[in-house]
Amino acid sequence: MTVGLTIDDAVAPAPVATPVVPLPRRKRSVIVWASYAWLFTIIGLAIVVGLLPLATYSVPAGASRLTPQLGPVDLLLGTDSFGRSMLSRCIYGARVSLLIGTVAGLAGLAIGTILGLLGGYLGGRTDRFISLLTDSMLAFPPLILLLALAAILTPSVTTILIGLTLVTIPNFVRLARANTITWSSREFVRAAKNMGASNTRILIKEILPNVLPSLGSFFPIVVAALIVAEGSLSFLGLGIPPPQPSWGGMINEGKGAIATSPHLVFVPAVFIFFTVFSLNQVGDHLRLRFDRTMRDAS
Repeated sequence: MTVGLTIDDAVAPAPVATPVVPLPRRKRSVIVWASYAWLFTIIGLAIVVGLLPLATYSVPAGASRLTPQLGPVDLLLGTDSFGRSMLSRCIYGARVSLLIGTVAGLAGLAIGTILGLLGGYLGGRTDRFISLLTDSMLAFPPLILLLALAAILTPSVTTILIGLTLVTIPNFVRLARANTITWSSREFVRAAKNMGASNTRILIKEILPNVLPSLGSFFPIVVAALIVAEGSLSFLGLGIPPPQPSWGGMINEGKGAIATSPHLVFVPAVFIFFTVFSLNQVGDHLRLRFDRTMRDAS
């Protein structure tokens, strides 16, 4: 019995299996997650420090200038020149440094975003005036401005907040303005204009949600810079007045005994280093994850 084959059967190709392409796996850096862990730990300790079994920052916990040692919790990082717990003072100092950095950063973010949106979207005289104001603020040395405010006004948390906010505004203005100019030329913005949407609605509903990821990812880096600036002022004696501890003030108090008791300087310096380093790592991580321009470039 002969089986007939058609031409189509003879030349029909064999079925080919569809290739399976694995999804790209994102690298998870141990340093980044360690930075998140450090920030969560130091923020949590600063919030609940009043509930911890630690002496307050103004009460002596032992002899003067004890080196770090095992035993009581108060003496894990040693004591300062007045016998106060270095661990307690570092945690209480974290409340000051983190609070000042966060509040000043948020204030600068809010003001800078508004000015950047208006300048980048409206253009014309408004943009020229805001750009001139921003360039003038950037041309003035930040440290000189902070020192002048601290010398004119009474050193306090309010004075430092005002000075640090003024320092951060120009950076947020320039970043918000650049992103606003980019997004203002997109099709959905032009479509909203053609449909008769007001400038306020376009700025709030269309442009602002696309600008915020870039600004938010830049925020931790600004907070890190503000913590360093606050520490510099406190180190110069123009920061938070004693007995309220701050990391820069602790370094200033211990610099005279660095030869005999180096832990008075290095303990708060380590807290500043890890906090600033972690904030920079977190800022870079958030930028790569949420900033569209960075993802498109990669």
